[in-house]
Amino acid sequence: MLLNTAGRRLLARLCVPGRRWGPDLWWSATTGRHVAAGSNTMRVQLMVLDRDPDVTGLAGRPVRLLWRDLRGQVRSWVPQLFARRADGTALLADCPGHPDAGGERARKAAEAVAQACTDIGWTYRRLTPLDDIPAANLKWLAGYRHPRNAGRPGLTEAVLAAFTRPRPLIEGAEAAGDPIEVLPAVFHALWHGQLTADLDTPLHERVPVGPRDWGGPETGDAG
Repeated sequence: MLLNTAGRRLLARLCVPGRRWGPDLWWSATTGRHVAAGSNTMRVQLMVLDRDPDVTGLAGRPVRLLWRDLRGQVRSWVPQLFARRADGTALLADCPGHPDAGGERARKAAEAVAQACTDIGWTYRRLTPLDDIPAANLKWLAGYRHPRNAGRPGLTEAVLAAFTRPRPLIEGAEAAGDPIEVLPAVFHALWHGQLTADLDTPLHERVPVGPRDWGGPETGDAG
């Protein structure tokens, strides 16, 4: 990946010796631009937001908040993610690896940031880490988020037609054409919510896949 001057400067600022997180850039399917991500948990939560159809804008470490505590000392905090939603509302979020990550300092910062967000009509959250299986599935589908994986003209329509009723992944892919060509388009459609599968179970060739409005294996017939 080639970076422009701004991208190189960003990585230079992130590459600080002693930090426990490393620099990374995530290409957002929502914005078509890169978003800075500095940890695996942050990257996973960024994937969740990037896949959310209600999210229209994303940024990593967008602002630094400054305030004075009860003793008059200046405190600061940099939330990890910002998301703008289609209705105009906004979310500032942190992505802890576990509920107690950051200790007392993070707890007090969360209170201050939440109050600041309330004052301007935003929302602040400490996002709950995903379990291993949904996170692994999301990472897999994210590899097919780029528009090039939709394939040749007409392939998306053929894929959606193959899954008008729920059926095993590989059966639908074979019905739409050569699986080598079709599977990337299926995963692309799953990432963008054009198709649906239960991401709480491991993805495999027999996993049931259905149309956008399918309620899931417990309510549908996977054939």
